[in-house]
Amino acid sequence: MPSLKTLLNNLGPGLLFASMAIGTSHLVLSTKAGAQYGWVMVIPIILANILKYPFFEFGIRYTTVTNTSLIEGYRNRGKSYLWLYTFITLVTTFTILAALYVVTAGLFINLFKVHDVSVSTVALGLFIFISAVLIIGRYKFLELSLKFVVSILFIALLVTTILVIYKGQVTPDPNFEPIPIFNEVGILFLIGLVGWMPTAVEASSWISLWTLEKQKVTKRRLPLNEALQEFNSGYYMTALLAIFFLIIGWMTLYGTQTELSSNAVTFADQVVQLFTTHIGKWAYIFIAVSAFATMFSTCMTAHDAIARVSLDILKHLTPAHKDYSGKKYFAIGIIGLAVVNYVVLSAFGANMGTLVALATFISFVMAPIVGYMNLKNVMSSDLPVSFHPKKGLQYLTYAGIVFLSLFALYYCWMILF
Repeated sequence: MPSLKTLLNNLGPGLLFASMAIGTSHLVLSTKAGAQYGWVMVIPIILANILKYPFFEFGIRYTTVTNTSLIEGYRNRGKSYLWLYTFITLVTTFTILAALYVVTAGLFINLFKVHDVSVSTVALGLFIFISAVLIIGRYKFLELSLKFVVSILFIALLVTTILVIYKGQVTPDPNFEPIPIFNEVGILFLIGLVGWMPTAVEASSWISLWTLEKQKVTKRRLPLNEALQEFNSGYYMTALLAIFFLIIGWMTLYGTQTELSSNAVTFADQVVQLFTTHIGKWAYIFIAVSAFATMFSTCMTAHDAIARVSLDILKHLTPAHKDYSGKKYFAIGIIGLAVVNYVVLSAFGANMGTLVALATFISFVMAPIVGYMNLKNVMSSDLPVSFHPKKGLQYLTYAGIVFLSLFALYYCWMILF
């Protein structure tokens, strides 16, 4: 078993996965789950993290053993696999990143009281700042900076959770009646929570590309057991922080009959104000830093990952398989994403909800298919049989595919009919 020192030195893809995943799924959905439905929502959160685990683990497994990306594995399975993943990425490129920056900009304005600046102006500033950081620092600086950001986030959330538990649960309204989970509204919320917990399945290829980049930077290929231990540390942290957010929502909001906004920015501001009412105004800085660090780190990692994925897809779609991983192409990818997504949020700001709903629909429907594609990769001849997932992990994968398929079918039925 690798030592703690070895684990800390190996921190990379798992850390980036954690900072990317701890976004709106945690800040908004986990908190709202506890606030509206109470502690019982810890069950779907844990279930989603367990059943989705193999799909993300396969990104590490495939790349560590083969020294190639999951996307190249899709191409090896057939062009239809690659084109399907390209379609999913294209939708993500023009929606999710713009939405993340809008939420982060709104949080910055609300939490730090700079209301004389517009959301689009703050978003532009974030696009410029994060793009510069990613281009100049590239992977090495991203990893280093996120060690600090995620550490601050974890400590701030741990302190907030302890304070909330110490203060005890807020006194329920005398007329409070628990909100039913198994009605149309509850089921849709449950689908959203499970669908985005810990994150969308297509992000498995993001981890794959971060693994390759980590190998280039360190000039070392980790043994599979060390690579998996590093990833697991990030994955477990992601699940733990989701439970922290749920506890905070449950202890401070459940039973108060507070009407929660469906807008992520407004909701985050509501939560911060309620926290300070419940704990004390002195705790504001802990909560504000937690909320902003959550979204800021998600923007950084998602921007980096989508640029890498887009360039890797381009490489495998072109007949000559030209390598686009150089500094020049990476900079073009980062800037191109920033420009395109700023145009999207400026032009479709009022309809961002519709665009995100479209991305959510495609992500949910495609999740079991991407999961199956990942299974095909790790069970292929690209890997020696000794590195194939064990029977237990294979059975968990099939359970996850069935679970996600049922959710996807029910989600389609709810949306379309």
